[in-house]
Amino acid sequence: MKTILITNDDGIESDGLKRLVCAAKKHGQIWVVAPAKQCSALSHSITIRHSLEIHPYDFPEEGVQAFTCSGTPGDCVRVGSLAVMPRRPDVVLSGINYGYNMATDIQYSATAGAAFEAEFQGYPAIALSEGACDCHEVTDRYLDEILEELIGEPYIEGRIINVNFPGCPLSECKGVLRDRKVSRLAYYKDHYNVVKKLPDGGVEVMIEGVHVPVKEEGTDYGAILEGFVSIGYVGNIV
Repeated sequence: MKTILITNDDGIESDGLKRLVCAAKKHGQIWVVAPAKQCSALSHSITIRHSLEIHPYDFPEEGVQAFTCSGTPGDCVRVGSLAVMPRRPDVVLSGINYGYNMATDIQYSATAGAAFEAEFQGYPAIALSEGACDCHEVTDRYLDEILEELIGEPYIEGRIINVNFPGCPLSECKGVLRDRKVSRLAYYKDHYNVVKKLPDGGVEVMIEGVHVPVKEEGTDYGAILEGFVSIGYVGNIV
């Protein structure tokens, strides 16, 4: 039986994490080490100048060993596999993230960052994300078979597997596309709005992203825009 470490960046109470744990249970013994709070867009950051707090967590799924970590998703993978679990995981799953991790935005993703950290440690890693909406029909339909397909893939140095489920109704999903490359386009075009002028002449600003739907053939972004589940390999630093 495989030993599976699961983390995410939306925090231990995320619905996506719970659904992933439930689906992954049939594939092995589950250990969860997840952030105590929301950690989106922290990329591959880790904590090096402060201690980390690890606390047992009563996870709502029988037989699951679960812990919260005060650090980042990258920290969760490191401390989970090196200090919490009794042995190295056979595979690391990160997700299911609320919102896509694809195109150039993937470089900011802490969901992907946790998977990249797993690859650094020598573990096969799969990042999973879905549309930022309440429609999980496509994820619910394909999650089991995609885990069945991918969870046994061998470790290959320098890569993670990245899966994105479209947030459309199942009736609009066209199936699964594999071997999608990462689009060079941006999912969002960002700008900053001034929200407050400060007494010293400075300003307080807030980021705002505008969705730019541009299809690019053969890519993760193109697959999602066309209503497909996207599966692809993403390179890590080697």
